[in-house]
This record gives sequence, structure tokens and C-alpha cells, in this order.
Amino acid sequence: MPRRLLNNWLLDWGETIVVALVLALIIRAFFLQVFWIPSGSMEPTLDIGDRIVVNKVTYNFRPPRRFEIIVFRAVPAMGEQKKDLIKRVVGLPEETLEVKDGVININGQPVAEPCTPNRDYGSFGPVTIPADSYFVMGDNRPASADSRFWGFLPRKNVIGKAFLRLWPLTKLNLI
Repeated sequence: MPRRLLNNWLLDWGETIVVALVLALIIRAFFLQVFWIPSGSMEPTLDIGDRIVVNKVTYNFRPPRRFEIIVFRAVPAMGEQKKDLIKRVVGLPEETLEVKDGVININGQPVAEPCTPNRDYGSFGPVTIPADSYFVMGDNRPASADSRFWGFLPRKNVIGKAFLRLWPLTKLNLI
């Protein structure tokens, strides 16, 4: 291959690789990000080692809804500000939440959960969730350090909505 063709070929490939890397970084920073599940706090919905895709755009247009699974930055009360965690939203801003014998009550009324969590038959509350904060819990209630232990999740800590289990391929599905 003549030297000029080789240089053109290397330049074309180099440009393609640089553009692809820049696009990947932009997508990861602003739109979608893959997270790894490190603990069993979301079992049976998500297992240790699962890979999920998080949509970082959704909550720019609407607030999180009850029972959505979200990824968020740890709150300072947890002592790990850089750590990303995953839990299910169970309480919304300005609601009164109470757990009685493992049943979630919002404003005095029991709510039916769309999933079947590993139940913890303990009680908690009642607490009133501050404006611009959420109450989150893991699906594996007995093994989840969540809002019952470290308090309310500020809206500013929410990264995005988990929407796709990517790995393992045998469990590929929308969340």
C-alpha cells in the first residue's frame, strides 16, 4: 500500500474512533448510563451482578413516580457521597408514610405494591416526606439499608430511572 493511502486510511480511522469516543462520552454524561448491581438489596427484582441501563433524561421532564426504580448518589448521612445506589421510590414529596407490619401506608391508606418484595414485617414511622425529597426502599426489605435508616432522598441526588436489564442476556428485559 502506498504511503499516502496508508496515511489517509489511518487518518480516516483515527477520526472515526475519536468521533465515536466523544459521542459515547456525551451519551453517558447526559442520556444513558450502565450500572452494575453490587448487592442483594433489590432482590428478587434485580440480582447481584446484573447490569442495568439508566435513563438520565426522563426526570428533566417529570418527577419520579411511586414504585419506579431509580439510581441516585448516596446522601451525606450514609457517609459515602460518591457512591451510586439503586432503590424503589415508595414515598413522594409531602406525603405521610408509615410501614405497619411490612405494609406501606401513604396518608393513612395501604398501597398495593406492583412487585413482590422480600417482606420485612417490621413497622416504621409515620414520617412526613419533605418537599423535593423521596422515601426509597429496596425490594429485599430485610437486607436493604434505605430511607428507613438514613433518611429522605433529596431530588438533587437522583441520577435517573432504571429501565432495562442488559445483563445477563438470559434476563434481558424492561424494568
